[in-house]
Amino acid sequence: MSAEDAADAVEIQVLRGSATEEELAALIAVLSEAFAAEEADAVAAQKPVSAWERNQRGLRTPLRRDIPWGRFSG
Repeated sequence: MSAEDAADAVEIQVLRGSATEEELAALIAVLSEAFAAEEADAVAAQKPVSAWERNQRGLRTPLRRDIPWGRFSG
């Protein structure tokens, strides 16, 4: 067990009775599956993108009014 695994380890305490290894393994399997399902459902759904939005170009830069038309002033 590495240091990262030790930090992420979950501790289960049996408070009453005595659980067998098979019962603890079944409990861990059920909790792991429930956690994986909850984690998969927690992902935010992506907003659907229309074809217009997909092909949309960015806005062009504003015109520079300090440069006269045709590069001459007059």
